[in-house]
Amino acid sequence: MDQWEQYEIWQQVGSRWEMLASFPDFEVASAVARTRSSNMRLIHAVYEKGVVVDQQVLAELGATRSEIPK
Repeated sequence: MDQWEQYEIWQQVGSRWEMLASFPDFEVASAVARTRSSNMRLIHAVYEKGVVVDQQVLAELGATRSEIPK
């Protein structure tokens, strides 16, 4: 299998992002992502020969907006 796609759940740990899980099915990934309470991203990733060739952030939850300076 040279090319595949998956849906990944990433969680922010400090200033880094770490992948928590990956799923071949969007519905499963979306349901699991909704159970998270911390900063997380739901990403659609396409791999070719084990290397990411495309990534799209589908949802980002839990992130706070920067404070607007006065």
